[in-house]
Amino acid sequence: MIVRSGARTDLAALLDARHPGARAAVIADTNVAAALGSPLPAAPLFTFPAGEANKSRATWADLTDRLLAARYDRHSVIVALGGGVTTDLAGFVAATLLRGVPWIAVPTTTLAMLDAAVGGKTGVDTDAGKNLVGAFHPPSAVICDPATLTTLPERSYREGLAEAVKHAAALDYQYGGWIRLNAASIVRRDGAALESLIRRSVELKASVVAEDEHEDDRRAVLNAGHTVAHALERATEYAIPHGEAVAIGLVLETRVAERMGVARAGTADQVAALLTAVGLPIAPPPLDSASLLNAMLTDKKNRAGVVHAALLASFGTMARHGESWTQPLDLTVLAKIMER
Repeated sequence: MIVRSGARTDLAALLDARHPGARAAVIADTNVAAALGSPLPAAPLFTFPAGEANKSRATWADLTDRLLAARYDRHSVIVALGGGVTTDLAGFVAATLLRGVPWIAVPTTTLAMLDAAVGGKTGVDTDAGKNLVGAFHPPSAVICDPATLTTLPERSYREGLAEAVKHAAALDYQYGGWIRLNAASIVRRDGAALESLIRRSVELKASVVAEDEHEDDRRAVLNAGHTVAHALERATEYAIPHGEAVAIGLVLETRVAERMGVARAGTADQVAALLTAVGLPIAPPPLDSASLLNAMLTDKKNRAGVVHAALLASFGTMARHGESWTQPLDLTVLAKIMER
């Protein structure tokens, strides 16, 4: 992984070094394509309509059909230029095109740099839920250019910071302290602070993924907050951006964990304070709790129809449930918290 201001200019050299002679195709949504253009002027740009609603099997089919029509072969490489939607979608195109071709991630959002581009999870959403069709297919390289983040709208920039808070809350108490001390610099997009933030979050996530690439065990801790988050996205038809949903989900799940006796008292307040410091919401909009609970029934972590979640034990430490890193979530408690 390359993390450096101006790092996007390294892409051509990296491509030649990692995949000499490969024919490249750049995939980006229409917004990123209009704003940034292609980082490889000689490579065709394959675009799709921006938005989570277009992270779909229909878009995947369209992109793969266009690549095949353009006669891309197994010596091709896909370049994913964009945010989390593009990273997931283009990675899935690469995972499935001709039974798998390599790809390089060039994330352009906070969310993609801190999370989506790391770990090799690729996929698309379906009517049944988020990310229910996909594959594990790690990129051959990731190029993070913090300077790109200065171009993002404020809301888009801040939503990705939820993943940094999640990494701290799940894995590293001291990292949480660093975020708290540097919150003002992070919010104003200071270059040095952003490089440190990206590097530490990537280190933490990569260390977990290295232990458990296919999420058979400890990698589940990276789903802290996501059981509620994915349900919030689906119940609001993705009106809540993913990062904001993760922020809200992390607080709600931790409040439930405290009531269940799983998390230490006060942990949810610690999480909420850190999220607030970087300008993220900590409570959902008015929402019928029944619609949220119904949306949780298709979560990938569920077992035998029982909703499971990865829960904090304290800030910086995840709870274990026997041999598992997830456990049943008390939906009655969640409903009561939602009603309040």
